[in-house]
Amino acid sequence: MTIDMSQFFQVFFDETEELLAEMEKLLLAIDVDAPDVEDLNAIFRAAHSIKGGAGTFGLTDLTDVTHVLESLLDKIRKGEMTLSSEHVDAFLNAKDVLKMQLDGHRLQTPVDQDAVANARMLLLSLSQGEVPHPPPTGALDVPARAHHADVEGGPHRFRIVLPAVSDRDAEALQAELGLLGQISRAQTADGHVEFTLQGGCSRDDILAICSFIVDADDMQIHDETVVVPAPSPEQQAAQEAAQGYGFFEPLENFAGPDARAAAEKAAQEARQGYGFFDNMELPVRGREDAPAAETRPAEAAQPPQHAPDAAAQEKKAAAKREAEKAAHAHNAETTSIRVGIEKVDQLINLVGELVITQAMIEQRTNTLDPILHERLMASVNQLTRNTRDLQEAVMSIRMMPMDYVFSRFPRMVRDLAGKLGKRIEFVTQGAATELDKGLIERIVDPLTHLVRNSIDHGIEMPEVRRAAGKNETGRLSLSAGHQGGNIVIEVSDDGGGLNRERILAKAQSQGMPVSDSMSDDEVWQLIFAPGFSTAEVVTDVSGRGVGMDVVKRNIAAMGGVVDIRSAKGFGTTISISLPLTLAILDGMSIKVGEEIYILPLGYVVESLQPDPADVKEISGQGRVVKVRGDYLPLIPLYQMFDITPRFTDPSEGIVVILESEGRKAALFIDELVGQQQVVVKNLESNYRKVAGISGATILGDGGVSLIIDVAALLRSSRQLADESIFS
Repeated sequence: MTIDMSQFFQVFFDETEELLAEMEKLLLAIDVDAPDVEDLNAIFRAAHSIKGGAGTFGLTDLTDVTHVLESLLDKIRKGEMTLSSEHVDAFLNAKDVLKMQLDGHRLQTPVDQDAVANARMLLLSLSQGEVPHPPPTGALDVPARAHHADVEGGPHRFRIVLPAVSDRDAEALQAELGLLGQISRAQTADGHVEFTLQGGCSRDDILAICSFIVDADDMQIHDETVVVPAPSPEQQAAQEAAQGYGFFEPLENFAGPDARAAAEKAAQEARQGYGFFDNMELPVRGREDAPAAETRPAEAAQPPQHAPDAAAQEKKAAAKREAEKAAHAHNAETTSIRVGIEKVDQLINLVGELVITQAMIEQRTNTLDPILHERLMASVNQLTRNTRDLQEAVMSIRMMPMDYVFSRFPRMVRDLAGKLGKRIEFVTQGAATELDKGLIERIVDPLTHLVRNSIDHGIEMPEVRRAAGKNETGRLSLSAGHQGGNIVIEVSDDGGGLNRERILAKAQSQGMPVSDSMSDDEVWQLIFAPGFSTAEVVTDVSGRGVGMDVVKRNIAAMGGVVDIRSAKGFGTTISISLPLTLAILDGMSIKVGEEIYILPLGYVVESLQPDPADVKEISGQGRVVKVRGDYLPLIPLYQMFDITPRFTDPSEGIVVILESEGRKAALFIDELVGQQQVVVKNLESNYRKVAGISGATILGDGGVSLIIDVAALLRSSRQLADESIFS
């Protein structure tokens, strides 16, 4: 029966992309002077997993690159090469190439074959350009060059004896090991599975694969390779003893049943040792002085009381750590499943409808006598609590950690700082803070522009920082945290800060209405004007005056606000405040005439009924209301939407104080209905875009209520007069 592998392609694509991201993260964090062995092993495992998956699906272009990458990584993690910054650059370049190849298979995007060939040649040249360290004392007395060539290029023959495993695990291992060369499988008399593998692989390659299923201490790997050049007589005698004097291996190739039985019997005797052959290689459980499984035949000729080689012990310990980490990763993976985002969206929509239905039921029961319908009322209350819990649980499915965004920037900061000749330390805080997936995808571009601006304009060159008494290495931080019902994301640098005089001069040259009496906050907001830039030279990084206005517009479209704090010579912090989710919001129901609208609660400061003396008329500018010494523009909601109100005198109705982007205004309405959580429906996709309205929701009585776009309302409040500004 043939298996349709195409159904697994998407899983492979997703997992490979995650492995590439993890590889890049580890490479950027690694200490070149003193690399952590665990990090090197993790990078190697990622490359090996990509190679194995690509080989399974026949993606040979990926396996060609990962094979060379894996070989170079293997030398470095074994200590045969010293890690350098050139290696890290080459690995990051290889990661980019693999990502490009992956997108080529998944999205059918073009692949630059010259870049692929250059990356592969760079890895090969680095792999051959370093001289391996001399082998440790006590290692096999074979010329290092001959042995190294044999490992890399010559065919190796390994006999792999596994503990008792299921047929399914055995088949999985056989398929994975088959990627390394020619493999055959046999069952020993005592029920163990035995593989014979021949190919250009190493013992670590086998351990890396088998450790995912069996404990490295419970398996035996015997190297039955004939080493070239010819060994010395003593080594030849030991090798013949380990291989059965040359009788057993040829007999395995005969088809006769007697020959196979004789070969199996001889192999069984060899495994048992009888005190002569392979027993020196077998690990003895519970004995500290037992030689490791990696011991070569020549090492077996040493006196048994000698301590095992330190390198072999370290290799065995590393293999055990890898096996434990792989097992932990495997257990963690089984606790999650991959679900399409469209299914999650459908679930959220259904829960939203359930919330609306629950609100309808609750409104109907409010007219009933609570004494006569006590049990019904209790059931409705229970339904309300369960619906609320279900809603919060489902909404959490769409929440993703900010690390999904933050992980994109270390590489960008490293490359851009190197290009500009700057030294920058990049730190992140609050990467575990969660945000709605829809917002996360839309926040990437604004944050990218802010980070690039901080690197290019904010942080000075090393010599300038040194002259100012600062550390030559600048600090750029990206943080996220919850603040009430919002998430606040900040991009901070310790650079030179914003130049007030230069911003004002640039604004005047562009004909913008500015004055020297403007506050710092007002001056900083000028950089969000379209086409505004103080850069003297246009580069491929910045200076064209596009970006900051788009940043602010995109943030405002998500219901967020941007704030800037800067001190000359000390740095700049740009803060972005966003709602946690766009699907459900806490709102205040307000009424004007017979219409009910929803005000997002995050914009509401307070509500009050003003005295007639506090309401003033400004000729040509409409009315203002005095609140604690401040005069705020008064926005009559009935004028905006041409509604017949109950009250036209603010002192008879209610005034709601709103705040957005640092500006305040007073919204004049008839009455407050209440506070409730509403499910946001997209009005534009179901009807058309309506100015001043950000969405709609369904009330408990089945009616539709519009959600007011407070940010747009306050931006336009200065134009309000006696006519609607949205007509």
